[in-house]
Amino acid sequence: MIVYSGTRTDFLAAVEQDSIAEEIEKNIYEKMHRSTGRSEFRSWENSLEYMYKVLNDKEIPQDSGIAIEYNIPQTSKRVDFIVSGYNGQGIPQAIIIELKQWDKVEVVDGQDAVVDTYTGSAVRRVPHPSYQAWSYAALINDYNQNVQQMSVMLHPCAYLHNYRKSIPEKLEQKQYKEYVDDAPVFARGEVSKLREFIKKSVCKGDNGDLIYQIDNGKIRPSKSLQDSIKSMVEGNQEFIMIDEQKVVYEEILMTAKKCMADLKKRTVIVRGGPGTGKTVVAINLLSKLTNEGMFVQYTSKNSAPRNVYAKKLTGHRKSSINNMFKGSGSYIEASPNIVDAIICDEGHRLTAKTQLGPKIAGENQIKEIINASLCSVFFIDERQRVTLSDIGSIEEIKKWADQLGSEVSEMELLSQFRCNGSDGYLAWVDDVLEIRETANPDLDDIDFDIQIVDSPNDMRNLIIEKNKKSNKSRILAGYCWNWIKQGENDTNYHDIKIGDFEMSWNLKNTTTFAIDENSVNEVGCIHTSQGLDFDYVGVIIGDDMRYENGHVITDASKRASTDQSLKGIKKLQKEDPEKAYSEADQIIKNTYRTLMTRGMKGCYIYCTDKNLSDYLKERCSK
Repeated sequence: MIVYSGTRTDFLAAVEQDSIAEEIEKNIYEKMHRSTGRSEFRSWENSLEYMYKVLNDKEIPQDSGIAIEYNIPQTSKRVDFIVSGYNGQGIPQAIIIELKQWDKVEVVDGQDAVVDTYTGSAVRRVPHPSYQAWSYAALINDYNQNVQQMSVMLHPCAYLHNYRKSIPEKLEQKQYKEYVDDAPVFARGEVSKLREFIKKSVCKGDNGDLIYQIDNGKIRPSKSLQDSIKSMVEGNQEFIMIDEQKVVYEEILMTAKKCMADLKKRTVIVRGGPGTGKTVVAINLLSKLTNEGMFVQYTSKNSAPRNVYAKKLTGHRKSSINNMFKGSGSYIEASPNIVDAIICDEGHRLTAKTQLGPKIAGENQIKEIINASLCSVFFIDERQRVTLSDIGSIEEIKKWADQLGSEVSEMELLSQFRCNGSDGYLAWVDDVLEIRETANPDLDDIDFDIQIVDSPNDMRNLIIEKNKKSNKSRILAGYCWNWIKQGENDTNYHDIKIGDFEMSWNLKNTTTFAIDENSVNEVGCIHTSQGLDFDYVGVIIGDDMRYENGHVITDASKRASTDQSLKGIKKLQKEDPEKAYSEADQIIKNTYRTLMTRGMKGCYIYCTDKNLSDYLKERCSK
């Protein structure tokens, strides 16, 4: 959907008449039923005055097309400004311009596509404008059938009209080069440079026809996108399916194809414990269904698995495949069945409301996913609910599927491929933490390297040594130590201190802690490790879990003040103390259960409570 469209002549006249912002405001209300805030209105007035200066050049065709606020279908992403026309050889062209009001930016060390800037009344970490413009162009190119069939050439760029470049220029640092090369940055005082960028591609007008074609293009994955993800999955040992994984995969494929054939809504629920291959199946489905010509997206509440699996597929290459990976709050205002299939990993982590920056939005993420997709697939392990806000359950999924007229089928992944393939270890963890009684009171006949160590330094040394082989071992901890803002990007600043042991929580300037080369020197938490596999994990159990009077007990008061997983527990304690304890107890134990089952080969545990340490040692005896 395009909020405003016309020709260059129309646009210049509207700006001269001071009516352009009013036209956009009116169209947004009529098309989107949304009122416009004063700050957004003023930003249009400001930015479009600058675009008037850029386009006030007789060499830019009068009948070249202009689009403002193009909402890319099935996303919340809006392209600020598009100029369309033909080049000297008659090939269709579209200039995609990302407009920014910023006047200052700061480089974020260690990350290739983000910067810090003042926006939305605070300094925030946001995508680099060149990355943003490039990703929008990639998204349109990958999914707009008209753009593909007409071979429209897309040229992204960013225009920061309030920003003056410095020497050396921060936005053009080496870490941003691959994005700036594809989507150059134009700043204050560079009107003529932006004009030349446009004129190089738009030599002849199209009277807005290309804008119309872009706006009305059907959503379909491009052949190049299909080929890319297919080759990445087929060439990656990590995504080979085994035994029942293949069976579940084939059943879901059949279900998705039925949805496309009869346009009947269906929901698939796949239950599976840690290490049963939920994500392996999910990624293979993403690839196969895309290659069947379907519009498919992988979604999760937690960004860690999305970021890690996208990076495992693409390596360090810039790739538009990242656009296939979406946050679970991406479907708040989505039209019914706008996506052919949505594959939801870590379904137990879904929430009702969605945090969008400083705002809370949406009604229920499960409802929104089922509504937005013809075929919805939820991979879920109800024992991995780790925050009070997690609502993902089989019962909740069935409820919304029924309300939305979606036929439900259930499947299960049982075989264990983590913890050395030992279902016995998982059952032992549940028994030892008193989550549920099982037939595994000890570790007899269980081939898994578990050690309870007396010192966190010993545990760190074991993990560092194991990590040397393949960079697949990490230290994890319960959330009993504050995440100190001053040290969020500095490993020399130690948040976690236990006697002479000191380490940092994992740095904030990365989104892929699980596979970063140096993150073995940091401590991960539940949010950066859930849904991911390691060879070995070292787990620090803090004061929120102890052993007293013959039982494993939990203590929510020992959680760090910066912990959000138990947000609202104090209010619940006043209203219903018994329920509050039960909820907190479940979440704390689920957290440690999840951390203790991240390792495929071994787990080394240090407990701050000596009684718990002694108890675990006793239960480990073979």
